[in-house]
Amino acid sequence: MAATLCLASATVAALPATSSAGTGQGGETMAEGGHTVRISRTEYGVPHILAQDFDGLGYGYGYAFAQDNVCELADHVVTLRGERSRFFGPDGESGQGEVDGTNLASDTYYSGQQRAGTVRQLLAQKAPLGPTAELRRMVEGYAAGYNRYLRDTGVDHLPDPTCKGKPWVRPITALDLWNVVYDVNRVTSTVPLVPDIGDAKPPTTTAASGTGIASSTGTASRVPTATPTVPGFGSNGWALGRDATRTGNAMVLANPHLPWAVGYFRLYQVQLTIPGTLDVSGAGLYGTPLVEIGHNSTLAWTHTASDAQHDSVYALKLAPGDPTSYVLDGRTVPMERRTVPVTVRDANGGLSTVRRTLYSSHFGPVLSSGWTATTAYALRDANADNLRSMNTWLAMAKAHDLGQLRAAQDTFQGIPWTYTLAADSSGGTYFTESSAVPHLTDGQLKRCTLPNDEGPTALDGSTSACAWGSDPDALVPGIYGPSHQPKSSRTDYVANSNNGPQYVNPEAPITGLPGVYDTDPHLDGRAQLGLRMIAQRRDGTDGLGAPGFTESTLRDSMLGNRVLSAETGRDDIVGMCRAHPSLTATDGTEVDVRQACATLARWDTRADTTSRGIVLWSAFYNRLLDGGPPDTWRRVPYDPAQPLTTPRGFNGDDVRVQRALADAVQDFAARDLPVDVALGAVQKWDGIPLPGCDAGCFDVVEGSPDSGTGTPTAGAFGSSFLMTVELTRNGPRAHTLLTYGQSANPASPHFSDQTRLFSRKQWVLERFTQAEISGDPGLEVTTLRR
Repeated sequence: MAATLCLASATVAALPATSSAGTGQGGETMAEGGHTVRISRTEYGVPHILAQDFDGLGYGYGYAFAQDNVCELADHVVTLRGERSRFFGPDGESGQGEVDGTNLASDTYYSGQQRAGTVRQLLAQKAPLGPTAELRRMVEGYAAGYNRYLRDTGVDHLPDPTCKGKPWVRPITALDLWNVVYDVNRVTSTVPLVPDIGDAKPPTTTAASGTGIASSTGTASRVPTATPTVPGFGSNGWALGRDATRTGNAMVLANPHLPWAVGYFRLYQVQLTIPGTLDVSGAGLYGTPLVEIGHNSTLAWTHTASDAQHDSVYALKLAPGDPTSYVLDGRTVPMERRTVPVTVRDANGGLSTVRRTLYSSHFGPVLSSGWTATTAYALRDANADNLRSMNTWLAMAKAHDLGQLRAAQDTFQGIPWTYTLAADSSGGTYFTESSAVPHLTDGQLKRCTLPNDEGPTALDGSTSACAWGSDPDALVPGIYGPSHQPKSSRTDYVANSNNGPQYVNPEAPITGLPGVYDTDPHLDGRAQLGLRMIAQRRDGTDGLGAPGFTESTLRDSMLGNRVLSAETGRDDIVGMCRAHPSLTATDGTEVDVRQACATLARWDTRADTTSRGIVLWSAFYNRLLDGGPPDTWRRVPYDPAQPLTTPRGFNGDDVRVQRALADAVQDFAARDLPVDVALGAVQKWDGIPLPGCDAGCFDVVEGSPDSGTGTPTAGAFGSSFLMTVELTRNGPRAHTLLTYGQSANPASPHFSDQTRLFSRKQWVLERFTQAEISGDPGLEVTTLRR
């Protein structure tokens, strides 16, 4: 029986009885003057928010999210307000997830951003540059809903021990949420370098003294080695048209790969409904007010991380004798300086203020790394003025077909750093790289890219001839407009696994693109495997039945846990180790590999939790990849004429191949680990065996026995929100799987309930219509009176 919960009930935080709404038959909420919001939670805690306007929709979303993840957003807000040193000390972790850096460096950057009023200035603009009126109301409502939960529950009674009773858990503002959005938009460009920007100082400048913070002088020793990226970002995305499916209905597969234990990289599943205006279901990043990957009744879409450049590092030629001035077009230009106060907590709990200075150039903020007496590096970010992303996603959510989705992206131009793959109920599919990409011609890249023997891949910052150009149809200067963006419309399929745009469909390659879009034809193993899986499903040679996709075979393909490196090379290694039962390790030790050889021969070449051989294979293969250029040890080297099938296999006579297997077996023995250990015994989250791998798997997962345990959690990475959706004439039919559950609170029943499903290759049947939602026997409904 459906359980209809009013806010005064004991199952949620106790609230005044006046905040509850009446209920009708079947657990349906009766709206009272349009001022009630209904949160219906179906299996695994998925909230379906129903409201009469955007204020209420945001209100319900903010409240529901706070119920599950109040600590995650509270912690992120502390970071974005530049207050980590105040609460956690200056030397603690910066809160930037995978990015190394101190709280003090992070606070310096974000305090500077606050004082500069960057986000406020973007908010002051009218749409399309600034947020639409609907979106502004939704964000205001989200903040109010979050604060309502916090106020009525009380910080001392929060269910998550991570932040229960903590002074840093405070009400949030709409501006805090816009700061979250702005950070999300720059997460593959500026955000990884926040510690580097916050710590930047000229080589002859001494850090502030007398503050309890260690001072330092001298030339910076660290040098950035490449254009900044966030480690591990990736995804698989397919849009299958009517010519690729058995039913003639279009389908979409979403499979983003993101960190599991980093709050602002986690996804939250939700449905957002305003009758007659909006009805979208899917997932969005923590703290953002919308669905970013999902579907409505006639349209579905997903995103994969783009290989295009979204920033440029510029090498500044410094003025002689003055490391805080640089030469541009023959003129000496002083760097801009902004001094910001940062409050820090010492070991005894006392507070003091440190004054720190940020440096900026014509191109953007100056980095600490590589700053010498003659050279400094600055970062220009194509998303530095992007607060348009939520406009784009809201317009996409309201679109009825691919034409309207394309119009949404062209109008707002806010997709920050991903490709888009979409399909609609007509059976068509669409791919586009519509993200913010610097307007740099191939000629500029050739003329302006400096040698990188010691520094990053940087452009010459001494001449404006190396600055970004612009397109007439670009909303903001410096980026490519829609007329130059890669696009493909098909009735068979488009697919991407973080490869460049060229081979989203090999039958119609996208060519002639500027180099900033990364048109390298090389495909890594995961991209090759994805295209192979589609081809084999279309001709029925993958063992999943008759040719053509159904939603069922799409799910089976996703969680088939195939490993391309093994499919194309396992037999090479078995032949090698049978011919050489003793191999020499790197340290010169002779290693008996007979048992390892037998294990690989028996292995099913899959990365299921029960597979025995994948752990050994991953250890061997990753050692080989780390050992040098791959083509020299490949049985078949890369051939530009065969980009979908080369390189492949292993040359068993190559000493590095033999050494990699010997080293792996030697390491297993040192760790007292059987070479035939099952994957699920060593790859876990919250004690639950995980499938997938990082050795050429389509289903990318990286974990360890202690993943998901401890405070904070040790972490895992890979498949996060899985979605398959078929757009039928009778509406969408979808299955989902949020691999780490709806809540980051280890005490929540939804912390790892879906992880158990993932371990068993089970999916959640999505409830999209009101009848489907009401039909959940375990339905819980919370009504909020605004």
